[in-house]
Amino acid sequence: MRLGALALGLLAMMGLAPPAAAQDYPNKPITVILPLAAGSGLDLVVRLYGEKLQESLGKPVVVENRPGAAMMIATQAVASAPPDGYTLLVATSSAIAINPVLFKQITYDPVKSFAPISLYVKSPFILVANPDLPVKNVAELIALAKQRKDLSFSSPGVGVVPHLSMEYVKGRFGLDIAHVPYRNTPQSILDIASGHVQMGFVEVGASLPLIQEGKLRVLAVSSSSRLPILPDAPTFAEAANAPDFETVSWHTLLAPAGTPKPILDRLHAEMKRIMQDPVIKAKVEAMGLLPIDTPSPEGIEAYFAGEREKWGALVRKLGLEGSQ
Repeated sequence: MRLGALALGLLAMMGLAPPAAAQDYPNKPITVILPLAAGSGLDLVVRLYGEKLQESLGKPVVVENRPGAAMMIATQAVASAPPDGYTLLVATSSAIAINPVLFKQITYDPVKSFAPISLYVKSPFILVANPDLPVKNVAELIALAKQRKDLSFSSPGVGVVPHLSMEYVKGRFGLDIAHVPYRNTPQSILDIASGHVQMGFVEVGASLPLIQEGKLRVLAVSSSSRLPILPDAPTFAEAANAPDFETVSWHTLLAPAGTPKPILDRLHAEMKRIMQDPVIKAKVEAMGLLPIDTPSPEGIEAYFAGEREKWGALVRKLGLEGSQ
């Protein structure tokens, strides 16, 4: 026993012993903070896996919605929280890859403020058109847009992923399509159905009823794989013969930077197991989302870097850097 105590003491002096906080983690409730309101797709997925985390960790997992300020209220709250694994953040591509370039000032560092735990869902968009537009597929849309200069597309605002996705398409294929920004998602979609604008990248959940009613025509999905909820809709990569094309948002679980590695490792393993559960996957797919097998924390950081480069370069090209 004396030798064991001596060994632990030596390890602690060398900085190799696991912190006491990590050894008994968790010993109190865990709070997961979301930057969007209750009822959003982001929120529903978190509540699905939050129940499973609670079961496996043996402590309550509390979901707390803090929408507002372009996701910065929630993001800053976690960036400044104690790095002990008891306050976590669910973030999207906007918070981590787009806002740092789009906004003049943000209150967190997207690289240094957080430690990745899990990248578990991709949130694709559907390219839809008004049924009166004389196109049935992406190839016909590209050909029409090269002929006509009066086409327009909608989005829920400047700098959001649906807006940037269409700008990415325009730049990739040399198209001139006017952007019509709206204040919210429902109106931006309804105005495509009513013909005030001709097209747009839209969220699956918000647009599915109009698609099923024949008021919107599906041309493609923005992810690199097809959606189980719309299996007949081709990917944009397929439809435009652009194999590397993908413009999606994503959901990631983060902890404050400095959180002990044993805690991060445990949470990573639990999330990997939970999100591979067939029941969870089926429920997520039914929302029009794509569950993914999370990369390692190092892989997540590499993915973030690629996304920051892609979206940051586009925001700068459009002259939107620091515009908000």
